[in-house]
Amino acid sequence: MAAAQAQVQSRPAEAEGYFLVGLIAAETGQVARAVPLIEQALGREPANPEYLAQYARLLILLRRDGEAAAAARAGLAASGSDARTLDTLGCVLARLGDHEATLAPFAAAAGQEPANLDYRYNLAAACGFTGRVEEARGHYETILQADPGDARTHYALSILSRQTRGDNHVARLEAATARASAPEDLLRLRYALAKELEDIGEPERAFAALSAANAGHKRATGYRFAQDEAIFDALEAAFADVPAAAPGHSDPAPIFVVGMPRTGTTLVDRILSSHPEVGSAGELQAMPLAIKQAAATPSRKVLDAETIAAAMRADPAEIGRLYSARAAHHRPAGKPRFVDKLPANFLNIGHILRALPNARIVCLRRAPMDTVWSNVRNLFAASSPFYAYSYDLMDTARYYARFDRLMALWERHYPGRVLSLGYEALVAGQERETRRLLEHCGLPWDAACLSFHENRAAVATPSAAQVRRRLNADGIGRWKTHEAGMAEVRAFFEGLGIEAG
Repeated sequence: MAAAQAQVQSRPAEAEGYFLVGLIAAETGQVARAVPLIEQALGREPANPEYLAQYARLLILLRRDGEAAAAARAGLAASGSDARTLDTLGCVLARLGDHEATLAPFAAAAGQEPANLDYRYNLAAACGFTGRVEEARGHYETILQADPGDARTHYALSILSRQTRGDNHVARLEAATARASAPEDLLRLRYALAKELEDIGEPERAFAALSAANAGHKRATGYRFAQDEAIFDALEAAFADVPAAAPGHSDPAPIFVVGMPRTGTTLVDRILSSHPEVGSAGELQAMPLAIKQAAATPSRKVLDAETIAAAMRADPAEIGRLYSARAAHHRPAGKPRFVDKLPANFLNIGHILRALPNARIVCLRRAPMDTVWSNVRNLFAASSPFYAYSYDLMDTARYYARFDRLMALWERHYPGRVLSLGYEALVAGQERETRRLLEHCGLPWDAACLSFHENRAAVATPSAAQVRRRLNADGIGRWKTHEAGMAEVRAFFEGLGIEAG
């Protein structure tokens, strides 16, 4: 740091010293202090691609998405980028949800340094998200040839497509699991193994692998259901009565698709974004962040009991304006409406309806037993607080029960404002339910919505492979292959009077 600061003082007209001091500040966690230093460097060399890439990366960390997007675009347009800069730009675009745009910088980075496995992994993931499955498979296999123990690559390859008896990686995964020792590697490898064993029709072995993965991760995180229960309790207390009406922000563009994960939210996002008037903005953090900003609570958690209570005192219109400003940078160009598909926004429905009275909300519902199994069998972002419940069957069942109870509260307070759309009903009557969906969203009928599987937009969720197929009933009743292991979950639902399915 001293040398970099000396360079700034001795050569203040040059950009490099400011850039180095900024990077050092960022590395020590002082991101807000780093940004103006990088801006000083860019003031002296505005077309330097490395400076632009690092500036965009820091802006993403500060959740200044619009400015980050502009810096990333400028970085891509600049000449002379090295592999690291190209990869950084690709990572920024991925964080912004523009996976199609990541292909060029990731491919260029891997082309410049073909032996760099991180660059190749990012390219492979981008290929998978954008439907280039065989290209993704080839890159993942190249990585595993160089590093047979790369757990994240094993997992990514396992979920890329459905495995068969004659074509799977079970033996290789078992060997990699036997060699692994790091907890995060074992988590990914066991999830990959469980997924492939289930694909090839070995449910008992799949259940055992998944149980081992989840038990280890739950021990490591120390999660207790009380953590999520406190959130539900706070929401029910805050909305014990219907809040007094207050004018919200009039933006009619958003369509919120919410629900428990793995219940068809990505499918409905694809159906809606196949409509000519609608684009997908992906899973935005814009609403949780708008609520947090308006609540102005000091905690580092985006959602906690204190923030829920404080948000009730905030101006709903301000929450709406803050949301629209944050979402604006993610809206697809040329589309008057957009889908915000963050499943956990079901927690924020009360605030959404107050803040954005003209927005539409669709909540996906799936049979409880399939919902629990699908949540437990999919590896979400291991560090995300939204999905911490999903590493235990009974925690997930308890979470579902509270979700169900909260949705009933929203319906009592705001009858008819949230469309409840059943996954099973959609599979059984695709056109009927699609017409219902479009009518609720205020959209005219368009037959393209029935051909959602032809939608070429990127998908960055575990549903990527499924939503590129025609609608089918493969996922209905899947929990029954693990009926013995899920007996306690079924008894729990029956005890609450919830029809388990």
